[in-house]
Amino acid sequence: YEIRLSLVGSEMCIRDRYQRRVRGALGEGETAQLEIRIKSDPKGKTLTITDRGVGMTKQDLVNNLGTIAQSGTKEFVKKMQDTPDDASNMNLIGQFGVGFYSVFLVADKVTVISKHNDDKQHIWESTANDSFTVVEDPRGNTLGRGTQIVLHMKEDQEDYLNTDTLRNIIRRYSEFINYPIYLWTTKEVEKEVEEPEEPKEEAEKSDDEKVKVEDEEEEKKEKKKTKTVKETVSEWQLINETKPIWTRPAKEITSEEYVAFYKSISRDNNEPLKYIHFLGEGEVDFKAILYIPSKAPENLFDPKKDTKNTALKLYVRRVFITDSMDDLMPKYLLFLKGVVDSDDLPLNVSREVFQQNKSLEVIKKKLVRKAIALFQSMAEDF
Repeated sequence: YEIRLSLVGSEMCIRDRYQRRVRGALGEGETAQLEIRIKSDPKGKTLTITDRGVGMTKQDLVNNLGTIAQSGTKEFVKKMQDTPDDASNMNLIGQFGVGFYSVFLVADKVTVISKHNDDKQHIWESTANDSFTVVEDPRGNTLGRGTQIVLHMKEDQEDYLNTDTLRNIIRRYSEFINYPIYLWTTKEVEKEVEEPEEPKEEAEKSDDEKVKVEDEEEEKKEKKKTKTVKETVSEWQLINETKPIWTRPAKEITSEEYVAFYKSISRDNNEPLKYIHFLGEGEVDFKAILYIPSKAPENLFDPKKDTKNTALKLYVRRVFITDSMDDLMPKYLLFLKGVVDSDDLPLNVSREVFQQNKSLEVIKKKLVRKAIALFQSMAEDF
């Protein structure tokens, strides 16, 4: 669920970039910005995700979303009931293959508002039963272009309306998405304000006294009393500021950038001992950066060590998939840290299904070879 929410908007942005090249229909002003904005409303119990992507026509809404609400929910629930095995239940989401559908796991009702350049703005709505509605938006064109998804959250899922929870989800799963992701945040700030002066009644004064009073008032203006008050400020905060340096050519990246990136993904304040940045090509293409920490983990040789908690992060098209996959590296190399990213791997699947992918074994072999080559280069340096 956490992965799909941000991907819905990002995918629309990608499609828009493609159509823009073909048809040159990006628009002007704010509508030209390819971005994703997420806003929660705890009082109204809604989570709103808006993108500036290609949008959908009325027919697109029916074709892409209507069939999900019409038959997908019923079929999915039936599969869940017919499958007693917990692991199989987890696999079903990935096998079903529809990222948007997972919103019904946390929402009672979903409203999708979309505006495509070739059609008017329409509203699609469903409560995850066998029906859905699509109507023309009576408000007219409020989006300019793009899609807005409004989740009416279930009572036991209101934690997803918490700003800190949303920020952590975005940073974990969508930190390296190409397009900016903004989150609506509210915070209290301290502000200096002037204290109001109480009016005083004064008797009639002579001209000399009036001049003297005016001089005193001028001095008071320069020395007005102030007090500190707290003010609530709401603003859009850019969440995915860190850029995926592994997508750039190695010769364009400085050692300082490599070290800074290592510290950001490893939460290690020390600099890495050595690193390697490479491109794997062949049966499956991928990019990777491997780091050797300057200090070995305390439980490196502990036989009871949980091998599923590795420091190697797996991404697919810059979307975080997992850092808990024991098939990505052999046990004796689990101290390595870094990232692996591929455009050739399946994205909309569960971790369990992904582990069965044959491409993973190909990636593993190449990672091991590069790691050993890195050790050999260190030995030569000594």
